[in-house]
Amino acid sequence: MTPREKLLLRLSSAQFARWELHMYLDTHPNDMQAIAMEKKYAEMAAALTQEFESKYGPLSPRSGVAAEWLQNPWPWDYTREGK
Repeated sequence: MTPREKLLLRLSSAQFARWELHMYLDTHPNDMQAIAMEKKYAEMAAALTQEFESKYGPLSPRSGVAAEWLQNPWPWDYTREGK
């Protein structure tokens, strides 16, 4: 697994945990422990997004400059080693 893929996996995991906590908080809005955890994962996802974008470019057209988004390699431009 490349460093880029590892970073994307960490980001995806943080975003998933945040979303699950967000949904839990819809039915348990007073759970202070869950609120703190959701905040922690939100901060982690933001930091990982910033790290990824500083190394590999924008993750979406909303971040960075539009021209930058168009010039970055698309997912199908990446190949696995040995193929």
